[in-house]
Amino acid sequence: MQFLVVALSVAAFFLLRGGLEWQSSTSYVLCSPEDTEKIYTVDNANSRVQCMLINNAVITHTGSLAQVQQQWQDSNAGFFGKYRALPSVRYIQPGAIVVPGLTDSHVHILEYGATLQLPLEGTKTVNETVARVRNYILSNADIHSDKSKFVLGGGWDHTFWPSGAWPTAEDLESDPVIRGRPVVLQSKDCHALWLSQKALESSLPFPQEVDGGLIVRDASGKPTGMLLDNAQELVKQPKLLEDDLLRRFDSAIQNAVKFGLTSIHDAGLDPASLKFFKQLWTDANFSQIRIYGMSYFDENGEYWGNTTQPLIATGDERLTARSVKIFADGALRTGGAALYEPYADNSITNGLMRIDKDVLFKYIPLFLRDGWQVNVHAIGDRANGLVVDAFEASLNGVNVTALRPRLEHAQLMTKADMHRVGKLGGKIVIASVQPTHAISDMLFAEDRLGPERVKNLYAFRTLIESGARITLGSDAPVEDLNPLAGFYAAITRLTPDGDSPHGTDGWFPEQRLTREEALRVCSIGMTIDPAYASFTESILGSLEVGKRADFVVFSQDIMSIAVPEILSTKVLATAVDGKLVYGAI
Repeated sequence: MQFLVVALSVAAFFLLRGGLEWQSSTSYVLCSPEDTEKIYTVDNANSRVQCMLINNAVITHTGSLAQVQQQWQDSNAGFFGKYRALPSVRYIQPGAIVVPGLTDSHVHILEYGATLQLPLEGTKTVNETVARVRNYILSNADIHSDKSKFVLGGGWDHTFWPSGAWPTAEDLESDPVIRGRPVVLQSKDCHALWLSQKALESSLPFPQEVDGGLIVRDASGKPTGMLLDNAQELVKQPKLLEDDLLRRFDSAIQNAVKFGLTSIHDAGLDPASLKFFKQLWTDANFSQIRIYGMSYFDENGEYWGNTTQPLIATGDERLTARSVKIFADGALRTGGAALYEPYADNSITNGLMRIDKDVLFKYIPLFLRDGWQVNVHAIGDRANGLVVDAFEASLNGVNVTALRPRLEHAQLMTKADMHRVGKLGGKIVIASVQPTHAISDMLFAEDRLGPERVKNLYAFRTLIESGARITLGSDAPVEDLNPLAGFYAAITRLTPDGDSPHGTDGWFPEQRLTREEALRVCSIGMTIDPAYASFTESILGSLEVGKRADFVVFSQDIMSIAVPEILSTKVLATAVDGKLVYGAI
């Protein structure tokens, strides 16, 4: 009998200690104030609850505080259950809400980090842009003292300058501080490079023409310093060092978690970037965010789909690279999007395909057959039509439903092609769209496309009603990384100051999404549907029992506050696997 008592005491001690250890790890109850239900679960019923209990990265109970307490007691019932007290309860502030962790379905992480070093977005003239480059050089002693160092920046947008003309190398050479330095400046849409004379000369000789690209030349045939789409690959510049990549990555991720992002789909990792991510994937930074990478496809390289194994994160891992990114055409802003008919403001061109149709029909089926998700950049209606043709042709003998191919951007589509995507089914082809592009491009879109064709640009509602599945992203650094900007654009189709070419009801207001749709498709453009688009809907995308505890706390209820207040909403906390990576509760 004495032995039994001792044994039971020892057992109780270890169980009690286990309970204390359990609580000292990531275990707590997160609640909104009493008598409120401010946790938006984004489950199938769009339920709201007061509380959720998080145990070691996973949501184990949801409901009111009383319900969670009862669920806890029931799940710990037994001889020693009484020794396990409910973990500590944390309350969000009055007026705040909790939503699932946000996902941006289309970002260029390292490129975004690079633009933070020399940001050129928002300049109103070419002279203002040149002045910003000059000031950057003067404020960085290591660059100022060494004229051989490359000056890199991005975000300029000639469509907002008075003349709307392309900048030239001469514009940079006109400044004595910049003159003689190698300068490479990426455009806002990442489809054009602006070079200084030194950077231009170091990249010569150029071919006369570039398939899928354009070397802008003057009347005498001399390159002006502007390279479009595939021609950007002609630039010769030093390879980035690991320290350069790490600095860009750190800057980007710090902003991402500040904006409430817990997952990012990187839309085009070149071999060097992918190698860098793989080296980092056990680094502390990967405890802050999940990365879903798309490996860049080089049509001139060897096919690697059957020799490279997809990288799929499991358990606590954060890096996945199981998709391939193919570029079909250019961008609307730079006149490179491939259209069926010529541009309304430049009738000598209908854009360009960056890749031959036969290449699409050859490699899309191959990658799908070998188990890769295929994500194709397609902006113009001709490019989108050809890609949908290739997806349809790939259906035979392949479980496309399991591989979920994506149209990246799907900006301009004919109604017939939208219906074709719908007929393929929302579980087969996904349209990855960017609402902030709509409110940027609406200022010049009708001039570029004409009054009829423009109606099919960013037609999100038509896509959904055709049966398509969409997921939202920013395309940062092309647009603002803040997902609230995408949420606002999706539901208003207005500029941040509340205007549009069609007035205060929004640009083609019939294409707006509801707040519920925007939260779902994006959880601010990013929860359930982006999780589906990255094969993680069983563990991410909603705040349900059994899923990972990725969540965001907003200072205001974006689902009910007045529209003008949405963009002033702050992120109070961002958590990945229940652990805070930004802010406090």
